Amino acid sequence: MSTTGATADPLAALGTLPGVPESVESVRKAVDRVYGHRIMRRRSNEITSEAALRGARGSAALSGADWALEEVRRRSDFSGDDEARVVGAALRLTAEAGQLLSIWRQSPLRVLARLHLVAAATQGDEVGRPRQEGESVDEPLVELALPNAAEVSGRLEGLAELIIAGSSAPALVTAAVVHGELLALRPFASHNGLIARTAERIVLVGSGLDPKSICPAEVGHADLGRAAYLAALDGYVSGTPEGMAAWIAHCGRAVELGARESTAVCEALQRGAA
Repeated sequence: MSTTGATADPLAALGTLPGVPESVESVRKAVDRVYGHRIMRRRSNEITSEAALRGARGSAALSGADWALEEVRRRSDFSGDDEARVVGAALRLTAEAGQLLSIWRQSPLRVLARLHLVAAATQGDEVGRPRQEGESVDEPLVELALPNAAEVSGRLEGLAELIIAGSSAPALVTAAVVHGELLALRPFASHNGLIARTAERIVLVGSGLDPKSICPAEVGHADLGRAAYLAALDGYVSGTPEGMAAWIAHCGRAVELGARESTAVCEALQRGAA
């Protein structure tokens, strides 16, 4: 996304694209429904914990580790193979996200660096910083052309400036742009998809749209499928109004599906079945 031009608040301008206000309103209604569920008055912490687990599972699935929820719940060792390490990284990122909310608006680049440290869980020179020219990226499921290091640096700075400046744009729009920009740039040597989806969660929670983190968009992204996810990302990367609107709508639908997932958890708890 270009952050330059005559528009003082480019995120707010995206919120007026055709179809986006309707997506924003639909998301708000879906989130309000789950927050209004009677079980939330007594057991919201359980809903938050379950949403975190399901969100991590969904994010890992989009990064190639499509495990059953009960397998994620059962396992305690995530070091055995590549898929296990992806699931472990997703779980760590979900746990870490809540600790970074207060830092995000002041220093988003610091938060992103921390997320990469948490995801990678190694001490390599490439960990915790944007990639340098000539460094490879391990992100096999996103096959878009890879921006060079100079473009990555410039666009990350532009994104950070937008976040720090604040915007009147709806939370969904900001979250979708953060998510899409990080996927398009793949600024780190690894784990960019997991980090992009975690950053989306941080925006949705920190904005107040989903303050208890009970509407895991990662679940929705996984439910919609990898093909639809990548097709919508193509729209974002195109930079066209239609493509940007389609990506925002896709992210909105993912939040709605995450809210539906937690509503089902509420219903199960109410029946005493969970």
